[in-house]
Amino acid sequence: MKVTMFSTTCVVKREVGDPKCTGVKNAKGESRLLYHVQKALKKQGYDFVKKRMWKDGHMVDDEQQYLRERNPNINKRCLAIWNGSWAIAGAEEQFNREGFTTFNVTDLNS
Repeated sequence: MKVTMFSTTCVVKREVGDPKCTGVKNAKGESRLLYHVQKALKKQGYDFVKKRMWKDGHMVDDEQQYLRERNPNINKRCLAIWNGSWAIAGAEEQFNREGFTTFNVTDLNS
């Protein structure tokens, strides 16, 4: 899995041998995809945790998940990687069908 971070997007491309991420109940497919993205970003030196967005106080559906930097600090950046079209389709659908998907990247402290 190749994960490329840009200032406002994170592009995830499938490589040979990457697992298929499927499952709708409890957003299982997108959860698995985010888990593998988190592992790939850890190899690049990032430190993200995968959480349900509502637990951090965001007003979204209780199933939506995202990656955010582990130690949020008001004086430093705190990146969040999330699926901007989550209400329309899970990111795993495009990833499985086309071999890539794009997540939004936002700095929570800006």
